[in-house]
Amino acid sequence: MKKCLLTLLVLIASINIQAQDDVNIGRQNIKLKGDRMTPEALWAMGRIGSHQASPDGKKIVYQVAYYSVKHNKSHHVLYTIKADGTSQQLLTKSSKNETDPQWLDNETIAYLFEGDIWSVKADGTGRQQLSKTDGKVEGFKFSPDRQKVIILKSIPFHEIIKENPSDLPKATGRLVTDLMYRHWDHYVESIQHPFVANVGSGYAVANEMIDILDGQPYECPMEPFGGMEQLDWSTDSKQIAYTCRKKTGLVYSISTDSDIYLYNIGTRKTTNLCKPANYVEPRIEPTKTLKYQNINAEKNLKNNVGYDQNPKFSPDGNYVAWLSMKRCGYESDRMRLCCYNLKTGEKTYLTESFDSSVDDFCWTPDAKALYFIGVWHATENLYATNLKGEVVQLTDNWADFGSLQMLDNTRLLMERHNFTAPADLYVVTPNVKKPEKTTLVQITEENKHILDQLAKPTVQQHWANTTDGKQMLYWVILPPYFDESKEYPTLLFCEGGPQSPVSQFWSYRWNFMIMASQGYIIVAPNRRGLPGFGQEWLEQISGDWTGQCMKDYLSAIDDAAENLPYIDREHMGAVGASFGGFSVYYLASHHDKRFKCFIAHDGAFNLEAMYTETEENWFSNWEYDDAYWNREQTENARRTYANSPHRFVDKWDTPILCIHGEKDYRINATQGMSAFNAARMRGIEAQLLIFPDENHWVLKPQNGILWQRTYFNWLDRWLK
Repeated sequence: MKKCLLTLLVLIASINIQAQDDVNIGRQNIKLKGDRMTPEALWAMGRIGSHQASPDGKKIVYQVAYYSVKHNKSHHVLYTIKADGTSQQLLTKSSKNETDPQWLDNETIAYLFEGDIWSVKADGTGRQQLSKTDGKVEGFKFSPDRQKVIILKSIPFHEIIKENPSDLPKATGRLVTDLMYRHWDHYVESIQHPFVANVGSGYAVANEMIDILDGQPYECPMEPFGGMEQLDWSTDSKQIAYTCRKKTGLVYSISTDSDIYLYNIGTRKTTNLCKPANYVEPRIEPTKTLKYQNINAEKNLKNNVGYDQNPKFSPDGNYVAWLSMKRCGYESDRMRLCCYNLKTGEKTYLTESFDSSVDDFCWTPDAKALYFIGVWHATENLYATNLKGEVVQLTDNWADFGSLQMLDNTRLLMERHNFTAPADLYVVTPNVKKPEKTTLVQITEENKHILDQLAKPTVQQHWANTTDGKQMLYWVILPPYFDESKEYPTLLFCEGGPQSPVSQFWSYRWNFMIMASQGYIIVAPNRRGLPGFGQEWLEQISGDWTGQCMKDYLSAIDDAAENLPYIDREHMGAVGASFGGFSVYYLASHHDKRFKCFIAHDGAFNLEAMYTETEENWFSNWEYDDAYWNREQTENARRTYANSPHRFVDKWDTPILCIHGEKDYRINATQGMSAFNAARMRGIEAQLLIFPDENHWVLKPQNGILWQRTYFNWLDRWLK
């Protein structure tokens, strides 16, 4: 009887699990109890992802992710919409994810479904499976003539982590023989390779495929965030340009030198577009910063020794453009737009007059110019450049454009967001001769039904004088229904990176709208080390993490407190993640009692430990200047290690919340644990929110809600 009952319970549990797995999560038409943003409202929003215009520019297919807190999972669906914003149609009927849409013709869309390529008509009919790989497809891109397709698949990789003996199938140990055995949040036991397959009638994909990196122990796209944007087809469908860093182990871990390669489909030969055939790789001293090594000399500019990625062929087939960094080992170097002439082999850098990075770009249909987006003065706007490198700014929004592509011969399809509005799609008509006449038309309103229920904060832009006589922009976000006669608790937001902008971003965790909606004023400075204010401003932070950038934080909060009478100077806190978390740990001992509480997420606490703990060793090599064990260190290195936050815990006197993910291999969880342990051993009020299953980010819905609740409970306890 007991056995039968147990079997029944197991069966019921199995059915319940299956039912949960099969839940079809869609748009959440929630009705809010109030008009303030809450964690639940934030997680009810749809998140627009990849999108593409049809060849004739009349329709758009786009991907949206919906999240269920109850089921702790997401569901990715596909929509079509006309380019004028009408006739939106949901294509996805299944509870399974449908992602990565791509038009095959004006009426047919290819997409990923359970690890294989499928197609569907734009009206939602005629579904059919195009590839049969047993779920191994991780990305794809059809050739312009639709006769071939690039397919991304993972292959086993045991150069760094040796495969366990076959007679020990349950052994969990990993024998590691070199560096880069972990990346971001996983052990590197497989790598992606691009394969090429023929396409037959009805767009059916042949089972036989050619690995264009056959026998090579290199990944393409590059870990940890690279995707199909790192490969492109030539306009005649005969060649593939791809991004690759052809290095492994120790050298891989200390070098950012990736290149653009050209693969010929017919001959199966590969050419490096970044370096001459006789190029000799320089010897690199692992623990000496690459800043002081000859490979970064100006004479090596033609060899493209930094990051090179995301190639795109011009429509006329004469050029390949890509994003290029100048220096090896510096992951935050200025990203330039490089144009390569396929006939002459000449390289031209088109954005030298733009003293910031290019984040995305596309060719004009006539191949005479390119559009690009980049950050300047804390906003991400649209620019154009011709092949002479003459740059024109086309928009001046208090917003961030996140991507761009040609919609038709004259218009662009772009994604746009800001502090008070998540991503939506826009049709932009640029006017290079009269930029003020550039027009924007919003065509999606994915979260209008939620946003219309919410009171919006007010966003202001201020400038503060820094201690070294410069001007620094900082954003101020005021609560809904702001009353300037009252005083409000205030948060100093410390940005991560350390070289990422405090532009008009929208985040589902560090969200300024929800912070303001909970009754807080946010002061968000574009301190030293952030892009959008020139390369000198950006680079000042490297080798000086605790110098001018920390003074900039305090200059911003002091300027706001002195000049904005509605800031409650007795109830201020400092919060941040990654480098922002490091900033919090440092400010905890150097704030002269400005703040009443701190929150640090995934922050570095002990820089000596961080130097060897982080998986991408080029980062600490560049930022710290030197290994901590070298006796003859640079002045920057000595200052860096001497000012590590863990050395000043004796000066901590303020409550602190430490948050960390145990799958964070960029900044290991031991850093957050050490900070919390130190605080408690000093007798300081502290909490530790630890996520065993999260990486440098918090991605699971229930963990996200827990993060927000813990965050605001801590702030309310000390600042209200």
